Amino acid sequence: MEEILRKLSKGEISLEEALKSLKLFTVEHVHEIARIDIGRELRRGVPEIILAEGKNLNDLLEICLKTIEKTDRIIISRADRQIMDSFVDFFSKRGVAVEVYDKARMIILRRKSTRYERGGRVGIITAGTADIPIAEEVRLVAEEMGCKAYKAYDVGVAGLHRAFEALKEMMLNDVDVIVTIAGREGALPSIIASLVDVPVIGVPTSQGYGFGGGGLAALQAMLQACSLGLAVVNIDSGVAAGVVAALIANRVAHKAESREKL
Repeated sequence: MEEILRKLSKGEISLEEALKSLKLFTVEHVHEIARIDIGRELRRGVPEIILAEGKNLNDLLEICLKTIEKTDRIIISRADRQIMDSFVDFFSKRGVAVEVYDKARMIILRRKSTRYERGGRVGIITAGTADIPIAEEVRLVAEEMGCKAYKAYDVGVAGLHRAFEALKEMMLNDVDVIVTIAGREGALPSIIASLVDVPVIGVPTSQGYGFGGGGLAALQAMLQACSLGLAVVNIDSGVAAGVVAALIANRVAHKAESREKL
C-alpha cells in the first residue's frame, strides 16, 4: 500500500489505477482447484509463485490464466520441459510474454514489465556445479523482488581457496545477505558464516548419495553448525531462500534510503 500511495502522490499513477491496485487485496478463486492470493506482492513484496510440481497440466494452465488476468506477473517453479513447452504455446497465443529458465526450472509470465529496483543486494554462493539449479532459483526470485544478485558458483570445500576470492567479491559489493548452497556434507555455509558480518542463509541440496544422501546429511550439518548468524531452509528450497534473502536485503536498502532523506 505504501508503494501505491507513493506513486499516487508523485503522479505516477492515477486515482483509478491506485484504487484498482488496492482492490487486488483479495483471494481469487479458480473454481474448486485453487485459491490464489493476488494481493501478496502488494502486501509483502513477494510475487505470486505457483508450484508446478504435482499439479495436473490443465489445472496449472487454468490457475495461471486466471491469475495473470488479475496481476502483471507470475513465477512458476519446478517446471519440467513439457510444462515449459505447453506454457509457451498456450500463453503466447493469448498475448502474454513467456520467459523460460531451464536451469532454474522456472517460467515467468508477464503482461508488462514489473521488476522494480529496490536496492537490496544478495550474494549467492554454491559449493558445487550440481547445486547451480537451486542457486538459479534463488537468483531469479531475488531479482524479481528487486534485488541485485551477485553469484559465485562451484567454490566449495573441496578447494576452499576458491571460496575466499568469491567472498571477497561479495564484500566489495557490500551484499546485505549471502545465500550459500551445498549438498553432500553441507560444510560451506558454516564456513561462510564464520567469516562475514551479514546474515547467511544455508540451503542444503539433494546432491549426495549413500548414507545421509539426498540432502539429509547436508541439512543436519547446517542445523548443527557452530557458526552463529546462519539460518537454514529445507532441502532444495531455493525459492524460500530467495524470498527470505530479498526481504532482508530490501529492508536494509529501505532503511538506508530513509536515513539518507533525514
